[in-house]
Amino acid sequence: MDQQPPSLLHIHVKLLGFSLHSITPWPNNPSIFYLNGKRISRVEILGVVTSRDYRPNKFLRFTLDDGTHSITCILWLNHLTSPFFASRQPATLRVISDLAKCFADDIQFGKVARVRGRVSSYRGDLQVTVSDVVIERDPDAETLHRLDCISLGRRCYFG
Repeated sequence: MDQQPPSLLHIHVKLLGFSLHSITPWPNNPSIFYLNGKRISRVEILGVVTSRDYRPNKFLRFTLDDGTHSITCILWLNHLTSPFFASRQPATLRVISDLAKCFADDIQFGKVARVRGRVSSYRGDLQVTVSDVVIERDPDAETLHRLDCISLGRRCYFG
């Protein structure tokens, strides 16, 4: 009997940058990755915004640095014009589009941002396709995130 590895597919796995960059793609499915033998697709990361490439009505590509590694993030801003989103209800698309624009306005150079999204690969490099963003105002947010990642890593991801 072939036993499947444990799955963390349906949760946002809290990771530090160096752990995120150690994951490997799942064979035959580019949206699933291995983290120490466990399947993941979603992550939560936190870091300082160190770069920002804004293309109105297209995307915002930005980089978070958590002190262990830089992480590229992509926030899509083309919900109303892309055929990829055409199957969604128009009212839902407007809400998602408006939220994405608010997130893009919030993401500024030097801010500490908590990002949740799907892990993806673009031209061979890992990135996070953003689903939501919170700008952290708590000066201890980075330390707490780091401690959470270490604790969860020991108990759940690498244990």
